[in-house]
Amino acid sequence: MNILRLLLPLILVALAGCAANQTTEQRQAYVAEDTSRTVDLTHPPRDMWDRIRRGFAIPNLRNERVDYWTDYYASHPQSVLLMSQRAGKYLYYIVDELNRRGMPTELALLPFVESAYNPNALSRSKASGLWQFIPSTGLHYKLEQNWWRDQRRDPVASTQAALDYLSYLYDFQGDWYLALASYNWGEGAVKRAIGRAADAGQPTGYTALEMPEETRNYVPKLQAIKNIIARPEKFGITLPNVSNTPYFTTVRKSRDMDIAVAAALAEMPLEDFQALNPSYNRPVILASHQATLHLPLDKVGVFNENLKAYTGRLTSWQVVHPKKGQSLAAIAKAHGITLEQLRQANKLSAKQTRATVATLLIPARESQAGGLMLASYSAPTADSTPQAAATGRSSTSIRIVNRPHAADLRPKPVIRTHTIRRGDTLYSLARRYNTSVDALRKLNNLKGSSLSAGQRLRVPGADVQG
Repeated sequence: MNILRLLLPLILVALAGCAANQTTEQRQAYVAEDTSRTVDLTHPPRDMWDRIRRGFAIPNLRNERVDYWTDYYASHPQSVLLMSQRAGKYLYYIVDELNRRGMPTELALLPFVESAYNPNALSRSKASGLWQFIPSTGLHYKLEQNWWRDQRRDPVASTQAALDYLSYLYDFQGDWYLALASYNWGEGAVKRAIGRAADAGQPTGYTALEMPEETRNYVPKLQAIKNIIARPEKFGITLPNVSNTPYFTTVRKSRDMDIAVAAALAEMPLEDFQALNPSYNRPVILASHQATLHLPLDKVGVFNENLKAYTGRLTSWQVVHPKKGQSLAAIAKAHGITLEQLRQANKLSAKQTRATVATLLIPARESQAGGLMLASYSAPTADSTPQAAATGRSSTSIRIVNRPHAADLRPKPVIRTHTIRRGDTLYSLARRYNTSVDALRKLNNLKGSSLSAGQRLRVPGADVQG
């Protein structure tokens, strides 16, 4: 009996050791080699790239595929630069959300792999946006997709959905490699692959599973981008300056507004405006949709000031709801436009003669347009978006020109002056004198947008009355 009492503790220790070893072996199937790094936390981050590096928390993966993709990206520095420049608009928001949720900041690099940080990217499987949501997963995470907009392309809504999804996948799989593989391949597919490996007595970690080639390369691609961001100088890469400060904020609008007018009121190039607001499928944003606009922080004041002073029409479109089967020719005639204009505005085929959709956009008549005329509009399409992804350009193009004649749009050679009155803004003056805000700034050596009553500005045009 005394012998058993003496042996019992030894037996329990041995069993505990076996259990610990078994747990360790099981865990090793999921955990890659840990990262050993030194970060100077005595100073605040120098920029966004430094902030991202400080939050690296996923163990490094080291294998031949990682080496291949690291060499691939390093040999295409212009592509890395282009992707990094695009990322600059969104990184602060994404990293701030990751930090708030306590998630690894490597995940901010995932859109490099998914979409090359192009919010208009569209894959062959109809995955869209920075985070490449397919339609069904997007709907599951409450990303609205309809005739008016596709929130899979919205940088704020899609980021919230992507981080929700990634958090769920990590909790589901218990490992970031498997969570990332699930994001690419599907959680069910990865879980079944794990089950097959376990049944065969094989390792069940990411690097050992049988999976499609795309998924096999998915984590190595992310690791390759991480390697370059961690030490860009090692690979001869120069990253663009991205400040560790917010780039954009969100404002609510209460009136229908053309996208092109909103961009002009913010004194932004249309392409830059659309890069922050790429979710809208149509050239007008309806107030009834309770939509929001994303604007650079330094443009919010300009936008509000110009909107307050602006007295023209904010939209050059009318929304109509035809009866199903109603003649398109009759609809066009009733609204004083040609059938071709109606088709072009709504991307309808030449063969289509009757209404099959519940909503149509009608271009406003010239006499109703309040001095604005929509010159061109091309809606995003599945065929054009991948090309936009390759070039970095938005597939939507809207241009607003002034009345009454196109010839009047040409710069006038004579320079006059205008005395600033209360309520004048650079935007309203640019509209009045058929010029641009940039032209007024250059002509008057202005750095900002502030104007003072009584101030005299030089303006182009022979017909100007100061």
